[in-house]
Amino acid sequence: MSDSLGAKVPCATHEAMRDLVRARLDAVRALRRARQQLSGFLLRQGCHYRRPAWTKLHRRWLAGLRFDQAAHHIVLEDYIEAVEAARPADRADRGNVAGLDAGAGRGGAANNTRHGVGQCGNADRRTGGDLSRFANPRQLMAYLGLVPSEYSSGASVKRGGLTKAGNSAARRLLIEASWTYRFPACLSRELLLRQGSQPKPIRAIAWKAQLRLRLRARYRKLARSGKPATVVTAAIARELAGFV
Repeated sequence: MSDSLGAKVPCATHEAMRDLVRARLDAVRALRRARQQLSGFLLRQGCHYRRPAWTKLHRRWLAGLRFDQAAHHIVLEDYIEAVEAARPADRADRGNVAGLDAGAGRGGAANNTRHGVGQCGNADRRTGGDLSRFANPRQLMAYLGLVPSEYSSGASVKRGGLTKAGNSAARRLLIEASWTYRFPACLSRELLLRQGSQPKPIRAIAWKAQLRLRLRARYRKLARSGKPATVVTAAIARELAGFV
């Protein structure tokens, strides 16, 4: 069986990888909600942390908070416990990468060497199916809902927001990957570990992609033009999908 683009019915391994991606997204949502609840409680009590949150310093600051009401200490402990309980999202991330690497095959392993694509590229392959069924990158972009909507009538053509059609999980992961293009090209420790088992030609292509891709320059150009960060990131995700 296949769909209009020639995609085959997913096998058991493929479906298992989809479940892994869904579990990772659920864990991330749970962690985000727990953190928002804790932050809301602290704001109600007039407690403001002026530095980046959820670091070791932030946790020490949380541990040192004191309130006049004993009930507030109980509330704080409950919210901190909820955040810690939601942290298995980190383990889901590691399982996501490990599982997808093992089952992604040659193409997935090659994508894994690229900046910002290790997790997202392989998850895109597993949640989006066989990418070879798309005749060109534009079809993949449309499938992921990363193209603008269109309202046309006669000679009038108006563009709207993203269609957000197709696979929302793959689209979300690509947008997460696109945030990394705010920074200069580099080989981080994590990226070096991912590239370690790959042949030299593949590593060379991955580095060439970092230097050749216009994504970083385009990110800076769009940001300087005053466009919202979310719009800039969506544009980068569209081009990243085409490259993958």
